[in-house]
Amino acid sequence: MSTQSKRAHRTFARLVRDNLRTIIVVVAALIFMRLAQEILAGEAVKLDSWAYELVVVYMRRPWLTPVMQSISELALPVVLIVMLLAVEAFAPGRRPAICAGVNLVLVLVLNVVLKQIVHRPRPEGFRLIAETGYSFPSGHSMIAMAFYGLLAWMVWHYERDRFVKYLCMSGFTLVVVAVGLSRIYLGVHYATDVLAGFCVSLMWLGLYTKIFVPLFLPDGTGPQAVDRKPEVSSPSSRAG
Repeated sequence: MSTQSKRAHRTFARLVRDNLRTIIVVVAALIFMRLAQEILAGEAVKLDSWAYELVVVYMRRPWLTPVMQSISELALPVVLIVMLLAVEAFAPGRRPAICAGVNLVLVLVLNVVLKQIVHRPRPEGFRLIAETGYSFPSGHSMIAMAFYGLLAWMVWHYERDRFVKYLCMSGFTLVVVAVGLSRIYLGVHYATDVLAGFCVSLMWLGLYTKIFVPLFLPDGTGPQAVDRKPEVSSPSSRAG
């Protein structure tokens, strides 16, 4: 590779790194708008048929069903409240937990609004559990991506241990993907519902981490510093 090519590659990589948030938001918005357009037009989406064949027809096993039900429950309010209590217990200060709690409430409201706008019925004929309400976008998928995604963002930005960073990122990513897959497996959502839920939450996280997170974790100092009281120097130290 020539010197000029290497320089261009480094420039491109730096542009992507510096604008990663914007790129993710734009791509997620384009995918969501495309999906919403097809759903509102009543068009059949090939992704739904493909996912049905793969996940419902070929993956379903008696032993796997209770596992998928348990995974799906990782996005239930009671589990998320426990997670918030864990954040408050282990994170330095209360602000990270408050930040995550506000994020959760706002995403719940956003999901309700979007479902009322689209009015897509849930799949019929192959549900394994009972669910009510509309289908698009998937609430569990939105909540999982927004909640666990924000926790991953916090760990990535404020945790200094690289091993802990990658471990948490991998774990949270696995949880989000597994929750989305479980909703298709259980027959309560189409694949497009899940994908749309992920996209909405990615857009939301781009906004939330840019505008709202600095209100809770100001000055880029991280959770370990936001609740720390300023040290008061002794008269002797001031005199010296």
